[in-house]
Amino acid sequence: MAKIFATDRDGTKHEIDVRDRSTLMEILKQAGLSIEALCSGCCQCATCHVFIEEPWLSKLKPQTDFELATLEGEGSEIRSDSRLSCQVKWLAELDGIVLTVAPEA
Repeated sequence: MAKIFATDRDGTKHEIDVRDRSTLMEILKQAGLSIEALCSGCCQCATCHVFIEEPWLSKLKPQTDFELATLEGEGSEIRSDSRLSCQVKWLAELDGIVLTVAPEA
């Protein structure tokens, strides 16, 4: 079974089994991590902001201008490894991905 290794906002590490092919946001929410996803994955609120470690970040499709604008509009700490988890589709090659849920804006 595929795995995600996620650190939540409290610094607790989680090993999450991936059972379906959805977005990272949906997987993290189903696992009980503090991902609000107020816009339900429409890339409008940035409440699913995560930091994705390398080499996983370079395996993702590039961040869109719309995704970056959404992050900037929320006043979040934007880093080079920032992504909205609603915009990252689960792919088999992401098995083992390591990420951290970003602090609340």
